Parts: sequence; structure tokens; C-alpha cells
Amino acid sequence: MIQVTPVPAFTDNYIWLIGNTDNPCVAIVDPGDATPVLDALTRLAKQPVAILITHHHRDHVGGIDQLLQAYPGLPVYGPANEKIPHLNQPLTEGADVHLESLGLNFHVMELPGHTAGHIVYYGEGSLFCGDTLFANGCGRVFDGTLHDLYASLQRIAQLPADTQVYCTHEYTVDNIGFAKWVEPDNPALDARLEESWALLDAGHPTVPFDLGREFDTNPFLRTHIPEVIAKAEEIAGRETHTPADVFAVLRIWKDTEYD
Repeated sequence: MIQVTPVPAFTDNYIWLIGNTDNPCVAIVDPGDATPVLDALTRLAKQPVAILITHHHRDHVGGIDQLLQAYPGLPVYGPANEKIPHLNQPLTEGADVHLESLGLNFHVMELPGHTAGHIVYYGEGSLFCGDTLFANGCGRVFDGTLHDLYASLQRIAQLPADTQVYCTHEYTVDNIGFAKWVEPDNPALDARLEESWALLDAGHPTVPFDLGREFDTNPFLRTHIPEVIAKAEEIAGRETHTPADVFAVLRIWKDTEYD
């Protein structure tokens, strides 16, 4: 059975250790900083067998060099279409990452938008999605496009509702704040906010989360909902014509007015 451990890093990042019950081996997802990972490996008596990278941003790849100094020969998986330090297992759409020592397999999906070559890892009922989808939100567009990010989120939305989503930032409470700008009368947001604060106050992360919950609270996955459309049209001062258009209005509004 898959067992995933969060390793907090920087101010709001999570680096994930993917393991298996009663197995000393782990795979490391998006190690932006090596120090907390090395500390966790020692504390938990774990042996890394692979590094999985979703995209090229420094807070996701910055620890690779130091980890390879400590554990030479680790395979580094990542997007073939981005420049990833020490990448020796380039991945494209449809590839599979079989972690033999863990008995786990992950399917690779190319989901551009946050960056042009962003990939995610899906398997074992879990999605390691980097900065594409967040709890109640989604990533900014850097060297990808709004159109690509919308399409990528729609692909994620087709996964089973009980998929456990492991994103890489603790943005949940802040994202709920923006979602309440979009839908101030959505009671599901109040419940999600109360739950999120309870988790944080108890020292627990708000991720992973069930994908299905996002359809009630994430405005970027609710671009077909009348209330969300109405807010987008109010902000844009015009009619919107497609859910993708609604998405673009909301993402630009968040970038310029909220963040």
C-alpha cells in the first residue's frame, strides 16, 4: 500500500516521499531543498531509490545536486521538454515510471500551463501534480499559456473523484479567500475553510485532498457554474463565451487583484 510522507520546505512547499508499507525505500518528489529531505531520510531510516520532478522551477529542483552527492546514481525522472538538473530519465506523455523496489507504478501525463513542459505522475489512486492544481486553486501561468492550463485542469477533472491529490504548496486557506471573492454565498467554502484551519492549527497539512471535493469549492474547476460565470462577466465587463474564457478571466483577476 502506498505511503506518502510530507517534508515541509521553504515557507510553504511540500516535498513528498513516496513509500510503501514496511519498505525502507522511498522516491522523492520535487526536492527544491535537500536539507529537509536528508534530515527526513535519516530520521525515518529511509533509502531513496528515485527522484521524480514535475517541472523546472528552482523550488522543485534546487536540491537535486546535493541529494545526488549523498546518494550517487539515483535516477532522476522529469519532463523531457524542460531543462532539469541531472535528468537521466526523460519522460513524455504516456510513459510509465515503475518503481520496482516499491512495487508502485505511475503514469505520466503532460499537463502544460504553469510551465510549458509540466508533467504529473498518476497512479496508486494518487496524483502528484506539482503546481498545476492546488486545493481550491491552480498554478499561475509562467512559460505556459492560459489555454493550456485550462485544458490540463480539465484532464485532471476526468480522473476518479477519490484520487488523492498531492500538490506542492500549502495555499489552501489563501485560495479559499479568493474562491469566496468568486462565490461569496457558497457554503462549501465556509466548511472547507473551517476544516483547513483545524488541520493547520493541529500541525497537519491541508494536502493531500480528494479530487472530488474540488468540484464544490475550486472556482477554476467550476467555470461552468452560473454563479461563477456571472462573477467572471462582472469582472470582465463583457459576456464570456466558453468555460475556458471564464477560466482566463478568473486567473488574470487573481493574478492582478488578489495575489
